[in-house]
Amino acid sequence: LIHPESIVHSFVEFVDGSVIAQLGRADMCLPIQYALTYPGRVGGIAKRLKFEELGRLTFSRPDMETFRALSLGFDVARSGGTAAAVFNAANEAAVKEFLEGRIKFVRIVELIEQCLSKHNVKTEVSLEELLEADAWARREVSELLCSV
Repeated sequence: LIHPESIVHSFVEFVDGSVIAQLGRADMCLPIQYALTYPGRVGGIAKRLKFEELGRLTFSRPDMETFRALSLGFDVARSGGTAAAVFNAANEAAVKEFLEGRIKFVRIVELIEQCLSKHNVKTEVSLEELLEADAWARREVSELLCSV
């Protein structure tokens, strides 16, 4: 779900169809504070939300062509097994390359796609097999970058 205002941070839908939303400013101060003080709640440094100033909240379906990583994530969730380990490891390896200035941002998703297309997904797996899939994906990103 695309929400350009970044005010709604989560929804919980109950079996009766009712929904509770967690709203806050588009600021990471509160989530970080909560992570540091969990399970307690302390007075925050975040500015309070003023509902009268919010205006309209909009939501739309994501364009899966534009948000290719999201589309891949849904595919991986459907595949199960080792696909998630490969997706995550390829993403981490590609992001590291980007942060170190060796690839362009758009190359991240391309590398993830390439790794996933070369991987034979195993659905019934052990922890050892997940770790092997992780290591394979990291090596594969390096090999893909060396072959360019």
